[in-house]
Amino acid sequence: MIFSEVLLLIFTGVLFVQLLYWLSFSRLLFYKSDLDNKSAAKPPVSIILCALNEAKNLKELIPQILEQDYPEFELIVVDDRSTDDSYDYLIKLRDAFNNIKIVKIDTVPDHMDAKKYAIILGIKAATNDVLLFTDADCRLRSKNWIKQMASEITDSTSIALGFSPYKAESSLLNLIVNYETVITATHYLSSALWGAPYMGVGRNLIYRKSLFLGKKGFNGFNKVTGGDDDLFINRHASGGNCRICIHPEAIVDSFPKKNWSTYMKQKRRHLSVGKHYRSRDKWRLGLFATSQILFWICFVTLAILKVYPYVVFGGFGLRLIIQIAVVGIGSEKLSNRFPVFLLPVSDLIYSIYLPALGIPALLSKKVKWN
Repeated sequence: MIFSEVLLLIFTGVLFVQLLYWLSFSRLLFYKSDLDNKSAAKPPVSIILCALNEAKNLKELIPQILEQDYPEFELIVVDDRSTDDSYDYLIKLRDAFNNIKIVKIDTVPDHMDAKKYAIILGIKAATNDVLLFTDADCRLRSKNWIKQMASEITDSTSIALGFSPYKAESSLLNLIVNYETVITATHYLSSALWGAPYMGVGRNLIYRKSLFLGKKGFNGFNKVTGGDDDLFINRHASGGNCRICIHPEAIVDSFPKKNWSTYMKQKRRHLSVGKHYRSRDKWRLGLFATSQILFWICFVTLAILKVYPYVVFGGFGLRLIIQIAVVGIGSEKLSNRFPVFLLPVSDLIYSIYLPALGIPALLSKKVKWN
């Protein structure tokens, strides 16, 4: 009996913490940009695209970029030691378009992470102060991508966080990928709206070159694999210099991993970066993950023991209602509808793989970009 009472006490505590987090995520649901895009300034933009053996993707993405409806922009493609026909394709494009620059990398210095080195060279080659980033395996939804993202860069704004979901497919892996994408997005976008930005995604991110140079780039985490997007935002974004952009025309789609092994490798790389976050963000994210895991452990145990059913299932139901609102309305807001009837299953699986991937990621010393 004492065990049940202690477990109920823990359940009540983690439920309270979870409700606070999920209610904070709902900040995104009420967001509406206060900018008039029709009258917004259209500063010259430099798009930076780093690619390693991405010839097939480049041939699909670059035409979409070149078709953008924007008065002045340049595309800088950093060919990072590719051994396919990427460089030959880029040379032909450069000869045909005067707003394309190519930066070719043959070797990477020992003191630098390869991806960051590629980005630094791309930024150095940029003519314009406003830098827009994406990846080769992304696809644009609109010809107004640049316009929408650049509109959020104002006199007082140096950073704008975009959204990049993964394309939906019929598989359990894809369901989990998209569930995590929605949760992560509602978390980091809502945090930015609360004035506490802590990460962004490099697949759809815009910031000023002057900010990058003024903060000495990736100084302090040059050798960390990954983090060219979230660590940079974690260190240098604030409530005063950061906005978000979730306009439907600003969404950038990406292709998810096709099997569990490559997905887990990717997630370990992403999660391993988290240990380099600011202490307050590590505690905030760690508390959410811990309370998420403990919630399910306590709920399943108490449900099996059939003790305090009204309290246990009532708490579960309350949390689920808030989750349905946040995930359902939030995914609609992000133009990336998630099937909320699958939410409990997705949430349970998510809670299982959090420690399965998170602990090895925190203990890992070295991971690779590609």
